[in-house]
Amino acid sequence: MGKIAAALYAIISYVVFLLSFLYAIGFVGNIIVPKTIDSGEVGPLVPSLIINAILLGLFAIPHSVMARPGFKRWFTKIIPATVERATYVLVSSLLLFVLYFFWQAMPTTIWNVQSSAGSIIICGIFWLGWLTVLFSTFMINHFDLFGLRQVYLNYKGQDYSHLDFRIIGLYKLCRHPIMLGFIIAFWATPNMTYGHLLFAAATTIYIFIALQFEERDLVEFFGDVYRNYQKKVPMVFPFKW
Repeated sequence: MGKIAAALYAIISYVVFLLSFLYAIGFVGNIIVPKTIDSGEVGPLVPSLIINAILLGLFAIPHSVMARPGFKRWFTKIIPATVERATYVLVSSLLLFVLYFFWQAMPTTIWNVQSSAGSIIICGIFWLGWLTVLFSTFMINHFDLFGLRQVYLNYKGQDYSHLDFRIIGLYKLCRHPIMLGFIIAFWATPNMTYGHLLFAAATTIYIFIALQFEERDLVEFFGDVYRNYQKKVPMVFPFKW
């Protein structure tokens, strides 16, 4: 029963993640979903800025702290190691929904692309960013990344084994194509507002800060293999300055 409960928990966490991922596309792109980055009641600029900064921090801090090996060692003394990753996915996804629904609209336009051709091109780049994110997860192991492989192995009575280090697909061009996809998706908009700029700038800064910690953890885990990878392949953008 414990194995079945763990599997159901991980599946629920994965469904919540999928919903948060799909909602993120609508939220950032101002499409389909009821609450987007530029929709909602408009309040005073400074209070809106403060609230949005708090919401971004509310997501970023737990998301980064829970990913650290030290926190994982402590956390798995409280919960089974089998569902540690699924819990990380669930908490991160729920915090994203908090951000979506409490985000304060700041719709003053900074730039707006009037050309139909230009707008289509930018929208194409927007979708390319999200596809880069999604495809990059499958280039490593999508199901391990989101906690499903862990509970599957547990259900089969097999010990969890870490994935081998592989350099495939987009990982030959940059070390973190998932983060590259997010950056592209967040900045590619034909109508840049104060709120969208705040979101894009803050998340981009957070990505580069968080990657410093992740890179350190990867070096500690893989050793010289990852150090050689760092020397050969750029971190985010697929070119060297």
